[in-house]
Amino acid sequence: MQGLLTVDGNILLFIQEYIRNPVLTPIMKAITHIGDHGLFWVLLTVALLIFPKTRKAGLCSFLALACSYLLNNLFLKNVVGRIRPYEVIKELELMVGMAKDASFPSGHSASSFASAVAIYRSGQIPKKYGIVLFVLAALIALSRLYVGIHYPTDVLVGIVSGIACGFVGAWLCRMIVEKVPPISKYL
Repeated sequence: MQGLLTVDGNILLFIQEYIRNPVLTPIMKAITHIGDHGLFWVLLTVALLIFPKTRKAGLCSFLALACSYLLNNLFLKNVVGRIRPYEVIKELELMVGMAKDASFPSGHSASSFASAVAIYRSGQIPKKYGIVLFVLAALIALSRLYVGIHYPTDVLVGIVSGIACGFVGAWLCRMIVEKVPPISKYL
């Protein structure tokens, strides 16, 4: 376990030393803030729920985000309780405000991938828009490393759990549509 923690920390220090630069930094800060509190994904979900043609995609995303919040923010973060990297690695410079919750897993990464996967799996949006959502989710996840607020394993587990929640959200949505006819007429 100690070896993994050392690798995690060394990756963050490598990013700080060799990848951070004055051109990329404001871009990565902006990207990381897009994922704050899952707000972008929540607003996208609400927008999709408004229009009948995309309502099913919105429901899939809502269910995936709920799954991600329950699994990652309420359960895993509290059970694991991992300390943020900037509190452990004294050489690491944090580029955004300090977080109040635990580090593991990355909620930004989880919610981003949960929503992107669920929307894509809904079958209601063109593939090209799904690809854009996946690229944005990946950029948000990578930005968490760039700004020094998460370890690589936090982000990796966030991505994996987010993908799983995206599949769960899409599956639950499909079950609701098939099993609850009064709801399905609105989707």
